[in-house]
Order: sequence, then C-alpha cells, then structure tokens
Amino acid sequence: MKRTIVACLLALSCTSMATAQQTYRDKQSYKDWPKLAAKLDADFFNTEEALRIGDNILLYQQTTGGWPKNIFIPAELTEEERQEAIGRKDDINESTIDNKATTTEITYLSRLYNATGIEKYKDAAIQGIRYLFEAQYDNGGWPQFYPRSKGYYTHITYNDDAMTNVLKQMRDISKGKAPYAYLPEDIRHQAKESMDKGVDCILKTQVRQNGVLTVWCAQHDEHTLAPTKARAYELPSLSGQESDDIVLFLMSLSKPSPEIIASVDAAVAWFKKVQINGLKRETFTNAEGKKDYRMVPCREGEKCTPLWARFYTLEDNRPFFCDRDGIMHFDLSEIGHERRNGYSWYNDGGLKVFKKYEEWKKKLKK
Repeated sequence: MKRTIVACLLALSCTSMATAQQTYRDKQSYKDWPKLAAKLDADFFNTEEALRIGDNILLYQQTTGGWPKNIFIPAELTEEERQEAIGRKDDINESTIDNKATTTEITYLSRLYNATGIEKYKDAAIQGIRYLFEAQYDNGGWPQFYPRSKGYYTHITYNDDAMTNVLKQMRDISKGKAPYAYLPEDIRHQAKESMDKGVDCILKTQVRQNGVLTVWCAQHDEHTLAPTKARAYELPSLSGQESDDIVLFLMSLSKPSPEIIASVDAAVAWFKKVQINGLKRETFTNAEGKKDYRMVPCREGEKCTPLWARFYTLEDNRPFFCDRDGIMHFDLSEIGHERRNGYSWYNDGGLKVFKKYEEWKKKLKK
C-alpha cells in the first residue's frame, strides 16, 4: 500500500512546497503527522495534495467534533481503510487532545479554508473548536480524552503539553491571529473565556511546598486539583518536563496579572533550585547487545548542558524514576531497559524558560 505526501515535507530547510510526491512505507510513524503539518507553507494549501489530506482529516473527524490520536493522516487510504475510519466515527471515546490530536487538525483545516474558501473545511474546523469548548471542565482544565468517564484519561492533563497546546490555540483564536482570522466574533469571544478559565486552572493547580509556589504535576485530579497518578510509572510529582511549557505559555500572555507574574517568578525560582549540573548521557551496548544509556558525571573541565529530571518528589525535590511496577527509584539504572529507553527522563527545557524569562522581565519593566 502506497503512502503519499509532498516530497519536501520532510526537508526541514525547504522554503517552498513542491507538488512532487514521495512513496512511504506501509507503516509510517504517526508521530510524523503533527511535525509535517507544522512545516507546511502557504503555497502548499493551493495544491490537490492539500485537498486530499484535508478530506482525510474530515474522514477521521469523530461525531464529537474531535479527532483520535496516533494516525498518520496523510496516508493514501485503501477503500477498506476508508470504511474502517467511517465505522469509527461514533467511537466517541477516542477523541483526544493527546499527542497534538485535534489541535493539529483544526489548524490544518483553517489554513486550507483560508487558501480555498471551501466551506466544508471551515465547518469541520469550527466543529473541532466547539469540541474543545465542550471538553473543558468548569474549573478550566482539559482531560486527555473526552468524553471518557473513567481512568486517568479524565485527569486535567499537562502531560506532553496536551492542555498547553489547547490554550495556545485558544489564545491565538481569541486574538484573531492567522490562520484563525476567519472565525466569527462569538467563537473568538468564547475562546477568550476558555483561555481565561484555563489560566485560572493553571494558577490553582500550581503546587506549593511549605507554602511556597513551585511548578505542576503532569496531571491533576479534575475534582480536587491535587497532583495525581496516570500510568504506573507516572506518579504524583513535580514535573521538570511539562512545567517548562506551562511557564512559557504564561509568559506569552499580554498584560499578565500580578497572580500570573507571581506564578512565573516562583516557577523560575524552582527551576533554578532543582537544576542538575555536571551530569550527561552516555550511550553503550549492554550485555544483551542492546543499545542503552546511563547518566555519568561530566569530565573535569567539560562543559555540560544543565538538565532537569522529568519527575521530582513533591516533598523534597528529589529526582526519581519508575518502571511499570510503579515503584519509585532514585537512580535511573535501577529501572528496566524498556522504560529507561522508552521514556524521556531528563531534559534541558529549563534553558528555554531562563532565556524567555530574562526577556519577559525586561518587557514588564517598560
């Protein structure tokens, strides 16, 4: 089965889109779709290929208005696959904001409508936006899946920037920024209300240690707002992974309130406090012949990038790691190969926060 998409979608340096197509493997990674969509330039949306992909997006849209995740949407579908997608439209438990699902499709359809003026793409984008409105809790948070009624999917989900991605879209819709200028005023107004509720949820879920604001857990209970568990290896914690994008989002808001400023200041102070220095990743081949890695001290005089752990203990900021048994460990080598290599345990996202924070503070003083 052939998979087709514009050839230079994969060329990060390309400045204009060609109309030539490239054949893909049968099992194209679903992770490529949001990346590819983000790289498309304006000229692409005037092509037949753009329309073909747009029709695939309509095909996968569920009756909720949202989209399922982990689908390589640009794939050229067989008739059997088309019928399967149609048959899943009413499987409402699959609609999600995880892995950039729904937000990516709304953006693509908006750009396609702007280029073509074809109403069906506009209507589907608005239906998707209304799905996001409906999925939002009264407290301002968004679940990972909606309308699922049980499981960790119902938690307020910052994990993998799910809720933050929605809030960025609401921000841009409310301001009428491209590609959302076509949206009617009532949608833009509702997006502003939705964003304000979401920001309020962020402020209320920011965790305190001994009365001092810190950062956020990857997910929070939708009723109590407390940090909570998701998958077995995702325990209640302070997140050095998800919190960076939350802070960057807060700093993107115009005319921040004193509460937002205090939230950002506290989060940045926490990032400085828990920064890990003098540690780097080293790859090796283990005794079973598998590629593996370990964290080792930097050599004397070696300049290593500061790091942050994905998870820190709520009580005393100790980096920890978990396997699928849910047991907390304080050394990455103590968990199995599969989880060690199948999950992101360290990152340098705090550096983006520090850079933006300096610019943001200067701007506030003007």
